[in-house]
Amino acid sequence: MTLYERCADDIAELIRNGTLRPGDKLPSVRDASLARGLSRSTIFQAYYRLEAMGLIEARARSGYYVKSGGLPITCPEPGDSNPDGMAKDVDVGQMVFQLIGALSRRDFVPLGSAFLSPSLCPLARLARHLGSAMRDFDPWRLIEDLAPGNESLRRHIVLRYGMDGMVVPPTEVVLTNGGMEGLNLSLQAVTQPGDVVLVESPTFYAALQALDRLKLRALEVATSPAWGIDVDAVAQVLKRQRVAACWVMPNFQNPLGSSMPDERKKALVALLAEHEIPLIEDDVYAELYFGPRKPLPAKAWDTQGLVIHCGSFSKCLAPGYRVGWVAGGRFAARIEQMRLMYTLSPAIPSEAAIAAYLDGGGYDRHLRRMRAALLRYRSIAMEAVRLHFPVGTSMTAPQGGYFLWVEMPGSVDAARLHALARERGISLAPGALFSSDPRSAHCLRLNYGHACDPRFARAMQTVGRLAADMVPC
Repeated sequence: MTLYERCADDIAELIRNGTLRPGDKLPSVRDASLARGLSRSTIFQAYYRLEAMGLIEARARSGYYVKSGGLPITCPEPGDSNPDGMAKDVDVGQMVFQLIGALSRRDFVPLGSAFLSPSLCPLARLARHLGSAMRDFDPWRLIEDLAPGNESLRRHIVLRYGMDGMVVPPTEVVLTNGGMEGLNLSLQAVTQPGDVVLVESPTFYAALQALDRLKLRALEVATSPAWGIDVDAVAQVLKRQRVAACWVMPNFQNPLGSSMPDERKKALVALLAEHEIPLIEDDVYAELYFGPRKPLPAKAWDTQGLVIHCGSFSKCLAPGYRVGWVAGGRFAARIEQMRLMYTLSPAIPSEAAIAAYLDGGGYDRHLRRMRAALLRYRSIAMEAVRLHFPVGTSMTAPQGGYFLWVEMPGSVDAARLHALARERGISLAPGALFSSDPRSAHCLRLNYGHACDPRFARAMQTVGRLAADMVPC
């Protein structure tokens, strides 16, 4: 346990045993720091963890209070993964296509979707900005913005890095047609066919698809649902295996929802730098945090330009507008060249619309509303799992994003459950999509970003019942 985890657990126990009651105010960060002999940063992290657990809440200009309304939903957390450490070819294409096919149907309840509900996004306001941006559009920008993309939007991205205390030169930022293009271009920039790439276990299925398409081999590394990829396990792999790159999602990982503590991010960056291995950082959920402050990316500890940081507006602002970016470090020029070779033109109207939206202000206000909604949705989904899924089910309690990782009893075949749910108009994302490890066969990734859908509760109940029917009496 880290210091902040131990501190958070101590306070959580005081809440659970009734010593701290709903409505009680916690000591200020300053007072708790002095009383416990810990840094203020450690206390902030502990309070952040307690808030994500649903035990406390922050009140503006007042402090932290024990949350009213009873104790939060509790459920055992899944154990750490333990892959076999062998590099493998991957093939998840057919199952992904089946999943995407279900997502294209509006009559399906999208528990397996990788996107949150569009109703949470300011699409009407973006549409107005799109119209006005195109009316006033300078035709020469169709050529000038080919690479590296809309100058105004890149300036906004650089400013947001600056707000996080990071100095990222504008020349390092390349706009892409969505986050996935940025991640794919980054992977191509640092690998050759046949290379081995380290990934989390489980990992996002699009990462496995990209490795398959580029004829790369995946080496899954042990990963915790609480704190992400195991840095010690990475170190052991590097002693025996030549690795070309590492692809990780340190913040609100898809599918687990795990988040790496700062010290582990720093250690991973340092370890990979020691071996001159590029780190491709998928950070598309970073703005969807539930605590008091946005988590830093691993790139914050990059001193050698080896961390390629990839972001996107699709997850938190404009799904379907296809605008992402890469802060490519020492590989930025190569990534820009490749983007020109493969796609030539970025999504120029979409970039102009998002830049105009950001110019007008209100983005952070929108994000606060979205985070508050997702935190409520998480509670709804966790309660549904607790009530309706079979005894022996465990699940994560993510501190951001919109995914739950649910581990059901071993007799439950998640692929079969996926097929049964499809027959009832419900999409699911079975564990086999995210790992070649057969130990994920009884797991699901559930998207709670659609909990506002009136069909959500009934769909969760149906899936839980179908899973329970697979458990022997």
